[in-house]
Amino acid sequence: MKTIFIVEDETGIRDALQLLLSFENYDVRSFSTVKAFNERDKSAVPDIFILDVMLPDGLGTDLCNQLKKEPETFDIPVVIISAHAKAENIINSCEADEFIPKPFDIDDVLMKIERLTN
Repeated sequence: MKTIFIVEDETGIRDALQLLLSFENYDVRSFSTVKAFNERDKSAVPDIFILDVMLPDGLGTDLCNQLKKEPETFDIPVVIISAHAKAENIINSCEADEFIPKPFDIDDVLMKIERLTN
C-alpha cells in the first residue's frame, strides 16, 4: 500500500482527500499546519506529498523546497495544490513535480498521483 502525506489547512478539503484516497487503497496521513508536519514521525516516509500553498504558519512552496533538499525526501514526488496561485508561479518558486488548481477534479488528482507513484 502506498502512503500519501497531505498538508492542507482547510478541514473539508483535507478530510475529502483523505477519505477519497483511502477508498483508493492509499495510506493517508494528514497535517493541518507546517508545524504539525515538521513534528511528524520522520521514520515514516511517504510515496508522495500533497501540499497546499497557503498554510496558517507557512507556505507549501517553502515546505516543498525543504523536502527537495533533504536526503531522505529529495526524490519523493511533491504535488502542490492551490486556489490562489498560478501553475507557472508555483513552478518558478519550488521544485514541485505537479500542480493542481483548486477546485480540483478528483479523477485528475488520482491520475496524477498514480503517474507520479508508478
